[in-house]
Amino acid sequence: MFLEINGIRKSFGEGESRTEVLKGIDVTIEKGEICVLLGPSGSGKSTLLNIIGGIDNADSGYISINGEKTADMNEKSLSIYRRKHLGYIFQMYNLIPNLNIKENIEVGAYLSDNPLDVDDILRTLGLYEHRHKLPNQLSGGQQQRTAIGRAIVKNPDILLCDEPTGALDYKTSKEILKLIEDVNKKYGNTVVMVTHNDAIKNMADRVITLHDGMIRKNYVNKEKISAQSLTGKGGEI
Repeated sequence: MFLEINGIRKSFGEGESRTEVLKGIDVTIEKGEICVLLGPSGSGKSTLLNIIGGIDNADSGYISINGEKTADMNEKSLSIYRRKHLGYIFQMYNLIPNLNIKENIEVGAYLSDNPLDVDDILRTLGLYEHRHKLPNQLSGGQQQRTAIGRAIVKNPDILLCDEPTGALDYKTSKEILKLIEDVNKKYGNTVVMVTHNDAIKNMADRVITLHDGMIRKNYVNKEKISAQSLTGKGGEI
């Protein structure tokens, strides 16, 4: 058991305005799996991702990664754990505007004791010839590739992706999902990806559907297809 999520509850607000966002989440994710957290806006999926990533605290329950409970860590230990073991990819790229593409990826390498080779990642992501450009000289898809590079150069145990294709067009979205798939195959990182997009579940090893703060479905995908083969409605994968 690699990633264990046990009894996670989370509320926001006080008194009458208090809203229970997660209502007791129990799930395990195996090492190397691509896991998709699927659900509509407000289902609790991004809150759960933030708790897995140590960005937010649960009210009760615990997250255990490779036998280590994040709830048992103090703030300094948690910060070191995040830095060493977790990589984050968000919808917004959050690149450093005055650093070039290679330097933005190197920022991630400085946070790791065992970083991957930066030039190898640049080639894997199709960014090598753009490595000396600044972020504002790249397309949205290329900037998202850079954000993926910064996350994976740390060689994290878990890659956390929050709507990684939300701001991208159909063609670019498929390219980014294929890259996440390639990274998973090449480096063996466990991937936990939040999306509202139903079609993306088809590339996952495990699919967890959330609704109203509870798990409605949790199953292993027996008919997994490649990211390249994904199709969806209305020009959206």
